[in-house]
Amino acid sequence: MSRVAPPRWSLMTGLLALTLAAALASLLFGPVALSPGRLFAAATGGDDRIAAIILFELRLPRTLLALAIGAMLGLAGAALQGYLRNPLAEPSVLGTSNAAALGGVVALYFGLAELHPAMLPLLATGGALVSLALLVMLAGQAESPLTLILAGIAVGALAVAGTSLALNLSPNPFAAMEIMTWLLGSLENRSFDHLWIALPCIATGMAMLLWNGRALDALSLGEDAAQALGTDLRRTRARLLLGTAIGVGGAVAVSGAIGFIGLIVPHLVRPLTDRSPSAILLPSAIGGAALLTLADIGVRVIPATNELKLGVVTAFLGVPVFLVHLMRERRLW
Repeated sequence: MSRVAPPRWSLMTGLLALTLAAALASLLFGPVALSPGRLFAAATGGDDRIAAIILFELRLPRTLLALAIGAMLGLAGAALQGYLRNPLAEPSVLGTSNAAALGGVVALYFGLAELHPAMLPLLATGGALVSLALLVMLAGQAESPLTLILAGIAVGALAVAGTSLALNLSPNPFAAMEIMTWLLGSLENRSFDHLWIALPCIATGMAMLLWNGRALDALSLGEDAAQALGTDLRRTRARLLLGTAIGVGGAVAVSGAIGFIGLIVPHLVRPLTDRSPSAILLPSAIGGAALLTLADIGVRVIPATNELKLGVVTAFLGVPVFLVHLMRERRLW
């Protein structure tokens, strides 16, 4: 017996409510708990200086970054799964996340990140764009999703090899530890400066991916049918790849490598829609924002000697959720 998807407005309302609740909880909870009254007083210019510093210098930029980065990763995963028609697709499949991480590692390894705060995000985004150029060069004019996947695996493997080489040749254990800490992913000690660096890239990437909704629906019928319906496959691929590279590069630049969000969020959302690629895009963005924000709350409230890294928490959350969903939905692909 087939299931009927709930109305789109109810799904969007539920996801927005969950995201809002996660954002408010992110502002309230942490090593120093803030009551709602104290939070409101700090937000409206009260005399509680400590609460104001915690809110505006620590938690608010961290919350906004979690929302923006989660939305970008969730949307990128949904768009790539629709375009490649592969339920395992996410930004790392095309090598984008690995290449952006390699760009950040280069900035740390050569000490460029110490020269100017913008060097780390610039090199991370540059790494993502270089991976895009390699991907286009390797895939050539082929329109087959399988060609892109194989080229992406090659680019990703090359980026991972470069990262491993940097760790292997680190001049001292402290440099290696700094690189490893960044690779594990975190939003700790992020400020509004990081938000202003990441937000233009994320906004640009999300706009380019959302543009592809109708083209992704047409591609679900196959390349020949999509072309017959008037879809320009080359432009669609260019927007998809460029949007993923710019958006994910900007996200990884300030957060480090965070996995599984782009993989599992579309699978969580898909059963609640009509399963068309365009219907999954925006819900995946909102769901990704909520999930990453909730994971970041967990990082702060789980007792530990050192704060857990966000990439570790998303991996522990993502694997069981994905496996459970895989068992439930395997017959529907």
